[in-house]
Amino acid sequence: MGESVAEATIIKWLKKEGDTVEADESVLEIATDKVDSEVPSPVSGKILKLMFAEGETVQVGKVICLIGEESIVHSPQSIVHSPQTTVSSQQSTEIAAPKPLTVDRGLLTANRSQSSRFYSPLVRNIAGKEKISLEELDSIPGTGKEGRVTKNDILAYLPDRKKSTVGSQQSTVNGPQSAVHSPQSAEVITPKPLTVDRGQLTVDRGQLTFPGDEIIEMDRMRKLIAEHMVMSKHTSPHVTSYVEADVTNIVMWRNKMKDEFEKREGEKLTFTPIFIEAIARAIKDFPMVNVSVDGTKIIIRKNINIGMATALPGGNLIVPVIKNADRMNLYGLTKSVNDLAARARNNKLLPDEIQGGTYTITNVGTFGNVMGTPIINQPQVAIMAVGAIRKKPAVIETEFGDTIGIRHKMFLSHAYDHRVVDGALGGSFVRRVADYLEQFDMNRTI
Repeated sequence: MGESVAEATIIKWLKKEGDTVEADESVLEIATDKVDSEVPSPVSGKILKLMFAEGETVQVGKVICLIGEESIVHSPQSIVHSPQTTVSSQQSTEIAAPKPLTVDRGLLTANRSQSSRFYSPLVRNIAGKEKISLEELDSIPGTGKEGRVTKNDILAYLPDRKKSTVGSQQSTVNGPQSAVHSPQSAEVITPKPLTVDRGQLTVDRGQLTFPGDEIIEMDRMRKLIAEHMVMSKHTSPHVTSYVEADVTNIVMWRNKMKDEFEKREGEKLTFTPIFIEAIARAIKDFPMVNVSVDGTKIIIRKNINIGMATALPGGNLIVPVIKNADRMNLYGLTKSVNDLAARARNNKLLPDEIQGGTYTITNVGTFGNVMGTPIINQPQVAIMAVGAIRKKPAVIETEFGDTIGIRHKMFLSHAYDHRVVDGALGGSFVRRVADYLEQFDMNRTI
């Protein structure tokens, strides 16, 4: 399931109780906060018991289905044999116990020795950053299954917690020392608290719906994207730097190579692998954009794993990751980009293929946009948006003087976390990416 996955939601059972199943045949579809996927059966046999219903969220490691011989029926307390196959104690015949179908928990087993309540790794991580003790965590009401605390629960709790902390500190200051006695009188003068009047700052949401409006529920992926985007803005102070790059050499080279490449490889040659190659080279020059933040510590990533935001047919997006992009040549990057993009659109990505990214690129030019202000894909600290390539009149410097010509230009938008990436670094990085694009060798082969 991948190291960061702690639970999954059962979308659909592909088999029902009583059905037979072959080894490696898909039994159900599950959804995680990373990707949807099918779970195959590890053995051949009969579906004896489905332990959870569709729509239920299950912790990694739980038994979700029992598969075994037809003569075995499962009950919560024991394995009960039908009268036709009951074996006496004198007989030596064995009846095989059903094999449970489980989702391997791997490295994700949560330490529950100090609490009877389950907390996902994400909730524990947030609690650690906010210095919330286990006792305080246990006191937070949960809206998840069986009262489980979700990410939304703990994020909603934080503002009230900070207010109460400030209030208790103010109470302490204004308590023992607030009674001031005048030498002439026993009258106690109570200090007047200094407050900020919200006045007109309160935003009235007013009426949200009007006649004729249609109300639809967000799907699961849209909810996850919304939560992730709000969390990113809450976590990182975003700053964006812009550079316009002349990519005429790249456009002319691609026009020359794309037909031959498609005929030879059976797939398209796009601009994306060229952009990824330039970003990977620039990261080698400026490794401090390839980092993550843990409290007051900076984690410098050894690997350069480039995520590429990919639009899905349903309107959502997903970010498959090209691992060790700096170790690939342009041909390898092209094959990886095409493979991941195709499988993303067909919902065939594996969980491991959408995690571990250290930097992300998003192509807003696909939708005809000239530039964008992307939101950082946490826990990364930077993301680049590439805009549409457009023909523009430009001043061209030659040995015979300046002249006007038609050039292919595009904007690069580099958004970065100002906690650890200052303007000089963020601006220099995007300028270096543009330099690599402008210096593209038109005589390259692929």
